Amino acid sequence: MKTSIEIKDHMLTNPVSISAHAPLAEAVQLILRHKISGLCVVDADKKLLGVLSELDCLKGFMTATYNSSSVGPVSDYMTRDVDVVHASDNMINVANDMLAKGQRRRPVVENGRLVGQITCRQMLSVVEEFSRSATYA
Repeated sequence: MKTSIEIKDHMLTNPVSISAHAPLAEAVQLILRHKISGLCVVDADKKLLGVLSELDCLKGFMTATYNSSSVGPVSDYMTRDVDVVHASDNMINVANDMLAKGQRRRPVVENGRLVGQITCRQMLSVVEEFSRSATYA
């Protein structure tokens, strides 16, 4: 049995996302509620604007506390220069690049719009599936 290694066959098709204008506290609530390590930041048309990690959120709150200032919106803390992938990309190539850059997730975009996300957890599921099929082959 041949298993696909294209991103589209293993990606999350509805990743948790947030507006760049949302309060950082709302992002924290989403991260905690969904038990995830980060969010995709999108506009009203689902155009990817960046990503926001747990560490970005923590840094934002710690900086505000240290400076005795208010916490700004998500756009103040998100990473804007994001490596992205396309649904047709090869998972092995993406996994190697993510490992080389120490990244846990990649948004999947088509024409600039967010269509999914691939994470280490999905990749590990594929590895586990391949190893299981190799064991019983």
